[in-house]
Amino acid sequence: MLLSLHVKNLALIEEEEVTFTDGLNILTGETGAGKSIIIGSVNLALGGKADKAIIRTGAEYALIEMVFAADNERQLKKLEEMDLPAPEDGTILIKRKILPGRSVCSVCGESVTLRQLREIAELLIDIYGQRENQKLLRRDAQLMTVDEYAGEEAAALKADVRESYRKWKALRDAWEKDDLDDSARKREADLLAYEVREIEEAGIREGEDEELENRYRLLENFRKISEAAGQAAFWTGGSEQSAEEAVARASRELTSVSGIDPTLDRITEELSEVEGLLADFNRSMNDYMRELTFDPAEFEQIQDRLNLINRLKDKYGRSVLDIERALSERQDRLAFLEDYENGRRRLKEDIEKEYGTLLSLCADLSAVRLKAAERFAKKLREALLDLNFPQVEFEGRIRSGEEYLSADGYDRLVFYISMNPGESPRPLDQIASGGELSRIMLGMKTVFAGKDDIHTFIFDEIDTGISGMTAWKVAEKMGRLASDHQILCITHLPQIASMQDSHYSIAKESTGGRTMTHITRLSEEESDREVARLLGADRVTEASLENAREMKRMAQSGKGR
Repeated sequence: MLLSLHVKNLALIEEEEVTFTDGLNILTGETGAGKSIIIGSVNLALGGKADKAIIRTGAEYALIEMVFAADNERQLKKLEEMDLPAPEDGTILIKRKILPGRSVCSVCGESVTLRQLREIAELLIDIYGQRENQKLLRRDAQLMTVDEYAGEEAAALKADVRESYRKWKALRDAWEKDDLDDSARKREADLLAYEVREIEEAGIREGEDEELENRYRLLENFRKISEAAGQAAFWTGGSEQSAEEAVARASRELTSVSGIDPTLDRITEELSEVEGLLADFNRSMNDYMRELTFDPAEFEQIQDRLNLINRLKDKYGRSVLDIERALSERQDRLAFLEDYENGRRRLKEDIEKEYGTLLSLCADLSAVRLKAAERFAKKLREALLDLNFPQVEFEGRIRSGEEYLSADGYDRLVFYISMNPGESPRPLDQIASGGELSRIMLGMKTVFAGKDDIHTFIFDEIDTGISGMTAWKVAEKMGRLASDHQILCITHLPQIASMQDSHYSIAKESTGGRTMTHITRLSEEESDREVARLLGADRVTEASLENAREMKRMAQSGKGR
């Protein structure tokens, strides 16, 4: 549920904050007052495309904040999956700051990407407007609607179909790639045999390159290392003025007065430890220098070996592991080419087997879709009759066949509708008007209302092209939908506005040479005056107010709650 919306420096809005209630939240206002800005701000907060032009003139940035109350475990689980802190009180704060050239998004105080923001938004709110109505005319969207209605069974089958289609297509691609004549096959086999022999003869073992590089660095710097080690050995223990001799002399001096002062005795012990450490160091250094040798032949041999390994890395990969992987791939490919006919036969068998699996899965999915389309059409017909379609026939016709095969199955679905007696059903995209589409969309939403986890819907002028009794029917349907959902509805119709649980006015004013849009929650009396205005009263009189109050009483009594 959407609790509040805070907008700052967005288009005509300087700064506005509004809280929403459960049930039906109605937003009204004069044409051009900025109602689209409110919906636009919600879209932006939920990951819509942003442009610096939307930042209010003179401002450095635009800011949109939305606070939701989590309605189900699925929403909180999504936050957990994204490692976002799930709030104890169940509120979800979404914030988007839009600057010229970039935007910053956060959820519950943690930065998120636009993709993550959109994923979360899909679980929180549904927005319906004229654009969504037009989507309904797309036949791929019609099939998707039936799949959504079919629920988890269709979703699981679609996942299986996609995976089988991927495997089948990969096998087909391999078949096309390996369709070679004798000469091409021989050329490839000769090259692979040479490369296999080249890698095998090199005999590289894992970690060899690192060992050789370490030994190479030592030999390359032999002179510097030898001189530095010799000087260190000389000054610490190789001369009468060495550090070891000086420490030993100092130790002897202090030992001669031991037992007199406990503090001095402790210092003497520390010096004795230093003397021991120096002796250990000198023994280690002498052992190191005895083993430090330079063999020109070994150095040249290491150089040649490293050159060979690096040449193979350049050719087959950046590491010894890559070279080993390249060898395995080439051995497998060479074995396939050497047994080409049998390999092709096995590949063909794999293709046919996977294709059979794919068709079987498509058939299962098609059966689920057919049943779901029938149930969906029945429910939608009932919903459309409630929305003042005097007579309506609606069906989802499915055509299936291998010619339609894709990662989504092998079905094509088209919604057919007839809204007049004696008229044969025709494709929805050929006959529905804007007003009819709005009612069909609302009908669909009521059909889906009990099947999805989303509690909040926004309807942006879904009442386009309707009036009179039809408007009443739409208002009643929206009122019933609002009995267990939160709805934000922008409307011009008094019938729908009368059905409100909360009423908001969007108005534009000019002060100091600047134009600003404001959104205000109306009191009962203010709502009466706004409904009177929507009824078309030239000026608000007591008679027009009484008409508005009567319309609201009728609307409230028709809610059935």
